[in-house]
Amino acid sequence: MLMEKIKDRNTLAIVSGFIGLAGIILVDTVSLRAGISKRSYREASAGMFVSRSQAQSVLGQVLGVIMTAAVSILGAKYIINDMSKNGRDNLIPKGILAGIGIGAIATAIPNVVPKNSVKPKDASSNLSYVFSNMVYGLLTTFASAKLGHDSLYDVPPQNDYMKPTEQTSEQMKLKRNTSLPIYSDVNPDKEKGTPEFVM
Repeated sequence: MLMEKIKDRNTLAIVSGFIGLAGIILVDTVSLRAGISKRSYREASAGMFVSRSQAQSVLGQVLGVIMTAAVSILGAKYIINDMSKNGRDNLIPKGILAGIGIGAIATAIPNVVPKNSVKPKDASSNLSYVFSNMVYGLLTTFASAKLGHDSLYDVPPQNDYMKPTEQTSEQMKLKRNTSLPIYSDVNPDKEKGTPEFVM
């Protein structure tokens, strides 16, 4: 039995965000045990709000996970909105780009907080974070694309003044799967070759 796809954007953002978060935690844990990273992702996140000793405590680690989860969910929402506008093709480059972009912001914030005493200063830790962000972006993008209902990615164009003359990739995919009309705002005369202006 196939799993029913998610029709709510916020629910999809939470689910796909947590899937991406699992990737961050996995890569971060492996990196720490291998000695590549000197500070865990969650410890660096907690260091923005508490002292170094508190960030290393159990409660500090929990705080770090919560803050990382919040950023992961917000990032997932951005990824979903971006795919709504640009389609669900080329998921790998889209995932890598989104992961690096979102991760760059999330990684830069701890570094600019003056009182953050646990911010990573070595190249290996920061490179580990970049790789974690790439994994997050890929997992979140694929989860959003595969678990989200088609209706989330089949939105009308934002430009209401000029009607589109070409169908989006989502419309063409839907047209192959059904005989029902897609959108009334796609100019049918353009496809038939009929002149738009008749004297």
